[in-house]
Formats: sequence, structure tokens, C-alpha cells
Amino acid sequence: MNYLKQVQRGIDFFEESLDDDISSEAISSAAIANAAGISRWHFQRLFKALTNETLKTYIRSRRLANALDALLTTDKKIIDIALTAGYESQESFARAFKNMFGLTPGEYRRIGDKNMFLKKIQFDVDYLTHINTKLSLEPEIYKQKSLQLIGLKTLFYSVDSEKNNIGDKLPPLWKDFLSRYQEIEHAIRGTCYGVILQCSSHSDQLVYYAAMEVTQESTAPEGMECITIPSATYAKFEHKGEVEYIDNTVNYIYSNWLMRSGKQHTYGADIEVYGPDHDAESANSVMHYAIPIK
Repeated sequence: MNYLKQVQRGIDFFEESLDDDISSEAISSAAIANAAGISRWHFQRLFKALTNETLKTYIRSRRLANALDALLTTDKKIIDIALTAGYESQESFARAFKNMFGLTPGEYRRIGDKNMFLKKIQFDVDYLTHINTKLSLEPEIYKQKSLQLIGLKTLFYSVDSEKNNIGDKLPPLWKDFLSRYQEIEHAIRGTCYGVILQCSSHSDQLVYYAAMEVTQESTAPEGMECITIPSATYAKFEHKGEVEYIDNTVNYIYSNWLMRSGKQHTYGADIEVYGPDHDAESANSVMHYAIPIK
């Protein structure tokens, strides 16, 4: 699978749709991911890793760029341009336009500055090389046995979404779990797992579990859940340093290694592994991030 071509196909679909007289819903992030043949969250994850901006930001920026062109090269009414750009009213369009460019649509039309255009992104190998400045990382490829876990769950939005609320969701979840993990019977102490799953292929909302493996079937303590991670082939990457920088490692995995590996993400669970070498207070801490592949 060539992820780079698929992501480009999704962006090309969006770009071609910009000039069509269709509703904004028809060129939503879900529609773009569908055109690329990738699940919505994984498309957004790949896009964020490649460009360091969210897909929603790109969509909004390109719609505004198209509006710039229409203001300069056509005599369309501003309200019609606003609706084409996906805004519900001329007022909401004017606010967004002024926030980005410092001018109202009417003022821009009078000035007519072509240099304000926002350009379409084009992906290529040189671009990937440019955005990846760390040393190349090669994972351990291994067969992960089925994992029986018990832990606490939350729903959240990741850094690839404009709704990103990781800071509000995950630290409190881990704090609660670490204060209660001793309630889990038959637990394998010393290693904890963070499990990330899509809610559905059409949503960018995710499920996160803070969990611990158990040696046999066990009743989950009140408020906790049992989770089974099926056996699968995984690529596991070592992350050194504070866990707050884990997104740098994940970006590398999705924007660099996965692109050139010839492997495909199965859409199964991504797993964070916090073993004996993990120390949340140390810059020398070591943990692992693993993705399921085929």
C-alpha cells in the first residue's frame, strides 16, 4: 500500500471539489478519507504527521483561499462566496476572513492582493525528508500474543483533530488508574498499557484504555473494563524521554516509517507499553509505541 499516494488522492479529491457547486458536507474530512480509501482517523493521523497541521485547518484554509480567488476574479456576491466556502452566513465568513487576513472580504476585493493566496499542499519524497529531522528509527517486528487487559476507559480526540482534548482526558485517567490498579486480581505487575482504538472508521473520536495485563480471566473492579487485544503482528518503536513528546515518535511512525515500509496498518489497536524502564519524572525514561501491521 502506498499511503503517500492515497493521502494525495484524498487531497486531490478535495481540491477538485473546491470548484464544484456542492455542499460543504460533500467534501468533509470523512468524505476526503473515504476518497483516499483510509479510515477517517488514520487519514487525519497521516495528514497531521505529514504537514504538522490538522486536516480541518487545511480544509478551512483552502476554502478561504478559494474565496480569495473568487473575490478577486469574479463578481459573485459575497454571500454566495461565503456559502460556497462552507459558511452559514456572510457574517461568519467575514469574521473568519478577517481573523486570518486582517481585512474584511469587501476590503480585500478592493485591494486585490494575489500574494495572499494559500497554496495547495503537494506531497513528495523531498517533502517527507524535510519534515523528518531525527535519526531513522527501525522497529522490532514481532507477533503479539493475545492480551487480556483490565483498565479504565475514556473517549478523546487526538492531536490530529481540532477537538484535541488529550490534556483534559488522559492524565486524569492515568491518575485514577494508578491509584486503583492494585484492585485488579491476577495482574502482571510492572508493566502498564495505553490502548488506542477508533470508535468507528467514520469518526475521529478515539477510545483510550489505561490498563494492566492479567494472567487469567478476572472480574473487573467497579468502573473498570476487560479488554482483549487479538493476536497480531506489531511494529514496536522505542521512545526515549518524557512521554509528553510521544507525538514526535508517533509522527515519525506514521509520516516516515509506515510510508516507506510497504506495511499497512490493520486499524487494530495502537499500544503504548510502559515497562520497568519508564519513569515519568526522568528525561532518561524509556517506553514503547506499537502499531498493528500486515
